[in-house]
Amino acid sequence: MPFDRSELRRVMSHFATGVTVVTTHDGQGRCHGLTANAVCSVSLDPPLILVCVDKRAESHPAFELSQAFVVNILGEGQEELSRRFAVSGGEKFDGLPCRNGGTGAPILDGALAYVECRVVAAHDAGDHTIYIGEVESAETGDGHPLLFFRGSYRQLHRD
Repeated sequence: MPFDRSELRRVMSHFATGVTVVTTHDGQGRCHGLTANAVCSVSLDPPLILVCVDKRAESHPAFELSQAFVVNILGEGQEELSRRFAVSGGEKFDGLPCRNGGTGAPILDGALAYVECRVVAAHDAGDHTIYIGEVESAETGDGHPLLFFRGSYRQLHRD
């Protein structure tokens, strides 16, 4: 009997994660992005990270076209930005300050950090595609992370 997907979602909600907006482009100048917490460092030599993208996401085809992405790590004051990219449809980049990285993928102004990558491998994984990217550039800023735990946005408690 297959494991119930709702139960898996409930159990995994107990794993606190950072919140990111993963951005890319379609090769025609149009930007795409989605909120993701399925992001992981894979290797330091070479520097690799992975992102998991739902195949039903409207931005999924753009990852195949661009072969590049930026993981924008969100800070504690960016819940609204996360929510903006968590829904389908709409012009998510309208009025949003950002700049293109060397790969052409957008880097969001004000992110806590970003990592820009070129796709070196893609793996089919059920209803998602796992994109492994080699890091081309990265930068950090100041602040505290936006977290997600048990279905809610959270902030890091500071002593």
